[in-house]
Amino acid sequence: MADLGFVHRYLPGSEKDAPVLLLLHGTGGNEQDLIPLAKMVMPQAGVLSVRGKVLENGMPRFFRRFSEGVFDLEDLKFRTEELAAFLDAARAHYQLTKNDFIALGYSNGANIASSLLLSKPGYLRGAVLLRAMMTIRPDPMTDLSGISILLSEGEHDPIVPKSNALGLAEIFKLASADLTIHWHKGGHELGQDDVDAAKTWLRLLSSLDVNILNG
Repeated sequence: MADLGFVHRYLPGSEKDAPVLLLLHGTGGNEQDLIPLAKMVMPQAGVLSVRGKVLENGMPRFFRRFSEGVFDLEDLKFRTEELAAFLDAARAHYQLTKNDFIALGYSNGANIASSLLLSKPGYLRGAVLLRAMMTIRPDPMTDLSGISILLSEGEHDPIVPKSNALGLAEIFKLASADLTIHWHKGGHELGQDDVDAAKTWLRLLSSLDVNILNG
């Protein structure tokens, strides 16, 4: 397995030109964590699953933070650029020029996916963001026209206040993204409803892509 700057796993899709799900784990996770979820929500897709390079008390993350919900924005910027460079390398190494990346991120992984969307537009076709928080607010605002995002948040999440989740949703709306919001009845944990929402959303996104290709 090539390193390409990140520890990762790549699994090709079972269908020609299927999208590739970019899997980005939460704090303490690794490149194995979200593969079962990816297979549940879009079994035909390829998978590129990445391990965060920052360690917090020995637990992998994608960028540093000063405390819960208080991010090191300079490190976030650097790590976002680093992830974008990895995606360039992965596209070339795995010959993914015909495939679109769709991020599937949880918590810290969803946060760096959000940063990638807002600061490096063009790297992702869309994103499933599970329990994401506000990271950056671009000025001027990024244009995410044509980019689809599923934001799945917990109504009683002790880590991501509802006001914060709504603030992130507002940023995506101002960026003209095609935004869908799902509210989980619980907290920061994932439920079957999150799986179902992601599966339905990805199926709809795929059908829209097919319709566009067919004119």
